[in-house]
Amino acid sequence: MARDTQSIVKMSRREGYALHPKAHKALAKRTSMPGQAANSRGPRGAKASQYSIQLREKQKVKRLYGLLEKQFSNLMKEATRKQGQSGAVLLQLLEQRADNVIYRAGFATSRRAARQLVTHGHFTLNGTRVDIPSIRMKPGDTLTVREHSTKTEYFKKLDEVSPAPADNPGWLKVERKKASVSVTGLPSRDDAEVDINEQLIVEYYSR
Repeated sequence: MARDTQSIVKMSRREGYALHPKAHKALAKRTSMPGQAANSRGPRGAKASQYSIQLREKQKVKRLYGLLEKQFSNLMKEATRKQGQSGAVLLQLLEQRADNVIYRAGFATSRRAARQLVTHGHFTLNGTRVDIPSIRMKPGDTLTVREHSTKTEYFKKLDEVSPAPADNPGWLKVERKKASVSVTGLPSRDDAEVDINEQLIVEYYSR
């Protein structure tokens, strides 16, 4: 399965946005973009064109959710065909991914970690083993940690490695003791990160 293997910290510095929890400290220490050539172009955002702003927003969201370019482009095409505002629909589709649901439920500290848990087959979807992180969750679906996996060191120490979030999204029902998360509705725009400007992404693909 193709995936982006670039350093998440370097990507975060490139976008000026923490794409992973461990990137916060790195961004606090170094605000410049990685690479000498990048630094020679001056301060981040200086004389940025509208196209550049749109591109960076697209790259930020694509990397935030861990998609490759073709995956993201296809998802945008699907979003434009659906009823509603394309940008909001795009974010809804991204939030419905299985790896994102596991991350939102607090079973992993990042989407990248959640994606790894899925690909290693630690979860079942409605009772059937699943290993596709991009599978789309719908109301009524339930992801559960496999019985065999609950005996692994990771899940035995889950509360230490990935503490339960203070609040769970309203469209998810998390039963931590049962190691499961159920989808009770569809995510709204407010369930995605507030500092995403999805309209810029729509404009980028509308060129």
